[in-house]
Amino acid sequence: MAEIKECFKLALRNLKSRRLRSWLTILGIVIGVFLIVSLLSLSEGIKTTITQQLKALGEDVLFVIPGDLSNLFAMFIGGVELEKADLEAIQRTPGVETVLPYLYSSGVMRYEGESKMVLLTGLPLEEGVEILERFQGWSLAEGRWPVWGKREMIVGQEVVKSIFKKKIRVNSEATINGKKVVIVGILNSLGSKSDDSIVYMDLPVYREVTGKRIDSAQMAMVKVKEGVSIEAVAEEIRHNLKETRKRKINSETADFSVITSETMGQVAGNIMSVLQMAVFIFASIAILVGGIGVANTMFTSVRERTREIGVMKAVGAKNSIILTIFLIESGIIGLIGGLGGTTLGLICAKLVEFYGQVHPMFYFKAIISPGLIIFGLFFSFFVGCLAGFFPARKAAKLKPVDALRHYE
Repeated sequence: MAEIKECFKLALRNLKSRRLRSWLTILGIVIGVFLIVSLLSLSEGIKTTITQQLKALGEDVLFVIPGDLSNLFAMFIGGVELEKADLEAIQRTPGVETVLPYLYSSGVMRYEGESKMVLLTGLPLEEGVEILERFQGWSLAEGRWPVWGKREMIVGQEVVKSIFKKKIRVNSEATINGKKVVIVGILNSLGSKSDDSIVYMDLPVYREVTGKRIDSAQMAMVKVKEGVSIEAVAEEIRHNLKETRKRKINSETADFSVITSETMGQVAGNIMSVLQMAVFIFASIAILVGGIGVANTMFTSVRERTREIGVMKAVGAKNSIILTIFLIESGIIGLIGGLGGTTLGLICAKLVEFYGQVHPMFYFKAIISPGLIIFGLFFSFFVGCLAGFFPARKAAKLKPVDALRHYE
């Protein structure tokens, strides 16, 4: 025990005598651990967010969107819509209980002298409110649901909190595209920035304020009857849409994505696999560079201290003692680098999380587990020791006579 204590003292003294080199070496480890901790905590947070979104999808609900799910960009900007015949084909599919078409477009909303561009969504609220509440988790923070036939609307949380500076009050009037609409309700958060930044209204009101036709839709939410296989219904919908396109709309090239929770789970799994692989590659490169830096520093240290090692061995120091001193040095470098990298990684992850609460599309949290912190510290210590092992072994194998004759 006393020998180990003396080894620690010698190792710390040697590191202090070469502070600049030691800190530059530590910086290499800091960068690698910083990438590991920050990216892994953020990717885990994104994974958790996606899982929560999938749970919100509901086991008896699926979505039909024009376009190929493998090309998400083209799906949402391609301009393809579900036509009236498509919606009718979905409705008559065995096992389908209700079809809620979604229409959306941008519009100018004016409230108490302030004008902002907002996203407008029209959907059949009369038959859709119960489904939205029960299966999508919609609820009102204030007010009530719009009454069918009246020019009323509800707004998301972000419309109230950040889009408009003036406080939006229930039962107050706003103007959308020059037409007055009464705000009768404010939604609780739906879990994403995009959804919370939308103004929702019934389809007839949507047609009035936008002038757009409402017999087509950009997507449709489908409520499946209880006890019916959702995958079987999804497959039947795909078949019916394909046949409808051939017979009535004269289009054989339109693709439709029928999205269930299982489908989204597969997509999310693929995305997370790519993300985790990217994290692993970047972090591995950074850690490799840091490890090479530690090895280079330790080899240089061995060369500079060859005569010192010879003196130690001449007075009776065993090879194990020499090996231990250099391993402790490299381990301390790795551990300090791990502490610095872990701390910076946690700070960065929390800053990104904070930014994610204010600006981006999703509310997500950086998942920081004790296991991740322990892993960051242990991994950095291990890399430090591993990188210092070969220089330490070289130092331990030096013969006293040869070491004492060495001149720098």
